Amino acid sequence: MKTYDWLVVGGGMAGAALGYELTSQGFSVLILEQYPTLQGATRYSYGGLAYWSGTSELTRVLCQEGKERHRILSEELDSTTEFRELDLVLTIAADCNPENVAASYANFASPPKLLTVKEGCELEPLLNPDAIAGVLTVPHGHIHPEKTTEAYLQAFRRKGGELAITQVIELVRENHSIKGVKTTHQPYYAANTVISTGGISRTLLKASGINVRLYFTHAEMIEIPTANLKLRTLVMPANTQRFQLENQATTAELDSLWDKPGYELIPSILDAGAIQFLDGRLRIGQISRILTDPYAQIDPVKSEAAIRTQVGSILPALETLPGTWYHCLVAFGHNRLPVVGILGEVDGIYIFSGFTNPLVFIPPLAKRFANWVGGEDDEIINQLSLLCHSPYT
Repeated sequence: MKTYDWLVVGGGMAGAALGYELTSQGFSVLILEQYPTLQGATRYSYGGLAYWSGTSELTRVLCQEGKERHRILSEELDSTTEFRELDLVLTIAADCNPENVAASYANFASPPKLLTVKEGCELEPLLNPDAIAGVLTVPHGHIHPEKTTEAYLQAFRRKGGELAITQVIELVRENHSIKGVKTTHQPYYAANTVISTGGISRTLLKASGINVRLYFTHAEMIEIPTANLKLRTLVMPANTQRFQLENQATTAELDSLWDKPGYELIPSILDAGAIQFLDGRLRIGQISRILTDPYAQIDPVKSEAAIRTQVGSILPALETLPGTWYHCLVAFGHNRLPVVGILGEVDGIYIFSGFTNPLVFIPPLAKRFANWVGGEDDEIINQLSLLCHSPYT
């Protein structure tokens, strides 16, 4: 049985980018992915790159590095990621004070500009002027997440990396070390294993007695095929409730409930956003739910109706367009920081997940992680590793 230097569990964009960077360091790498076509958070992402949104020295560095990486990725990977820049429109609810909302963005690396209702509708003609008090706007990056992931995987294979389509069911643990994984087909062994399975990462690690401050939401959205209209911008609410939901769900009081299926820790929220890809497809939503069972069933009829009503109030032309409802898990860490690095209580196991700003942070952190395990000291990876088990604040 072949033993690899690294097993990367999860073949979404995070796992694909990490596998590529590890093979670039000369390691033998096997990526293990459950589905032959993407089914997780990468597949249903808006593809937005909020590289203007850093609020600390660490996140500002990663945002700048992410911007630089995305600008050269298509050339480096020899396959298009459909990188482009477009305007982000952050809608301010009609009952909110625009100046107060704008002030809440003052500590961002590039604070958005406040526009009147009239100016906002000139920027995005599909907006309903009666539903907003104004908008904030800032230049925003965008990629096609599935094509970016496939570009990483193709480049990974060209460097000698291997991919197996199989479901990982448990880690192979011997005392205080992880030696590999068991799958539905066979076991695989490696000197190091990194978990990059998004929303099920916590469950997989917990089954082997490994605790990590990583959480997940159930996210729901609608995908609309090519429509006979043009959404010029990426539209999101200025008051993004998902971040508030995540902060509330990671308190010490709630943490003990996360490993007990059947709880809804906090009421669900709905962020009315929309994006149109270069091929004309639209994605609208999303609802986020804090359900402790990763396999919980969601009522698609009620969910779709709620999404259409809320998005329709902001963008009326989208409300009745035929589309398909989807549901996936989205991982997140505490303090809006990714969960990346070594899990110190057990040897041979690492984590690469929980990216609140995923498509921006993944490329630079994958590169930093691979350099770090290759022997290069990295303050950011060191800091994120410590946070994996940090006390509650």
